Amino acid sequence: MTDAEELRSRTREFLDRHPPASTDRPDFLRARFDAGLAWVHYPEGLGGLGAPRSLQGVVDAELEAAGAPDNDPRRIGIGLGMAAPTILAYGTEEQKRRYLRPLWTGEEVWCQLFSEPGAGSDLAALGTRAVRDGDTWVVDGQKVWTSSAHLARWAILIARTDPNVPKHQGITYFVCDMTDPGVEVRPLRQITGEAEFNEVFLTGVRIPDSRRLGAVGDGWRVAQTTLNNERVAIGGMAQPREGGMIGPVAKTWRERPELRTHDLHQRLLTLWVEAEVARFTGERLRQQLAAGQPGPEGAGMKLAFARLNQEISGLEVELRGEEGLLYDDWAMRRPEHVDFTGRDAGYRYLRSKGNSIEGGTSEVLLNIVAERVLGLPAEPRTDKDVAWKDLAR
Repeated sequence: MTDAEELRSRTREFLDRHPPASTDRPDFLRARFDAGLAWVHYPEGLGGLGAPRSLQGVVDAELEAAGAPDNDPRRIGIGLGMAAPTILAYGTEEQKRRYLRPLWTGEEVWCQLFSEPGAGSDLAALGTRAVRDGDTWVVDGQKVWTSSAHLARWAILIARTDPNVPKHQGITYFVCDMTDPGVEVRPLRQITGEAEFNEVFLTGVRIPDSRRLGAVGDGWRVAQTTLNNERVAIGGMAQPREGGMIGPVAKTWRERPELRTHDLHQRLLTLWVEAEVARFTGERLRQQLAAGQPGPEGAGMKLAFARLNQEISGLEVELRGEEGLLYDDWAMRRPEHVDFTGRDAGYRYLRSKGNSIEGGTSEVLLNIVAERVLGLPAEPRTDKDVAWKDLAR
C-alpha cells in the first residue's frame, strides 16, 4: 500500500527526471500518466498505482509547487469525469489501454451522446437505434445538448438495441468515433450567444462490436456509472472559500459600498453560508467517493449547485443594477470548455439557467434523492413493464 510519504518521494523523483521547465507539455503529461501519477487510485499501467484516491492531493500539491503543467481539466471534463470511470468499470483491458491515456493527457476529447429531443428528461425512453450487422452495429438517431461535440474525437453513446423489451432493458452502451462517416455535428446557439453544445445526427454510423462497453442490453446499468460520476463532477467539484459563483458577488459587495442595501445584505449572507455548506458537503462527498463508487448522493449536490448558481447570479444582477444586465461578448463562438461561472455578471446570470437542466434535470434529481437517498415511496410508473415499441411517443 502506497502511503503519502512514499508518494511524495515518488513524485519528486519523477520531477527530477522530467523537469517541467525543460520538458514539452505533451511529453510531460504522457510521462506522468506512465509513472502512475495521473490518477493514483487507478490500477498500475492505467495511469495509477492502486493507491487510495485521497492521496491524489499529495501528488497534485508537489506538481503544482514545481510549476508542472496540468491537462486542462475543464476542456476534457467529460472524458475525465464521465467516460474514464465508465471505461474503467466496464471496459475490456484492450479498451482501457487504448482510451485512458490519450483521454487523460487531453490528446483526445470526449463527449456524451445520451440526451435526445424525443425523450426529454426520460433518458430510458431514447429512440436512437443500433442494429447488429455481423461484427458491427449500424446506428441511426439524433442526440442533443452534446457539450464539446465539435471538439470530440470520441463519444460515449447509448442506443436501443431491442425495442421488444421494457425501455430500461433494451439499451446498449458504445464508444462512438466522432470522425466516422454518418456523424454530423451542428451547433446549438444558447441564450449566452455562444454554442458550447450541439445536436448530433447519426445516420448509418457503423460501430464495431469491439467498441461496446458492457453486455448487450445492459446499457442502462452501465450508464448509471456515467451519470453518478457526472453529477459528482458537476456538483461536487473542489472549491476554495468563495470559489465559484459566490466569489464575484462577495468581491463586488466589498469593493462597491454604494451598491449595498439592507435587503441585499441579508440575502448575500444567507447565500454565502449556503455556498459554504455546499462546499463542505462536496468535500464530504469526495471523501465518500474515495472509498468506492459514487452513489445517488451526488444528485443532491447537483441540485444544490443549480439552485445556488441561479440565486447567486440573480442577486449579483440586482446588486449591480443596470450594469448587471450588460453582456459585452454576444458573438457566436465555439468555446473549448464549459464555463459555469466565468466572464461578467450578465453572462453568469444567463448561463446559470442551464444548470438545472444539464447533468440531469432538477425534477429528475429530486425523485432520485427522494427514492434512493431518503427511501420515500417511488412514484407510480405505468410504463415500467411495457415494451418500448408499445410506448406512446
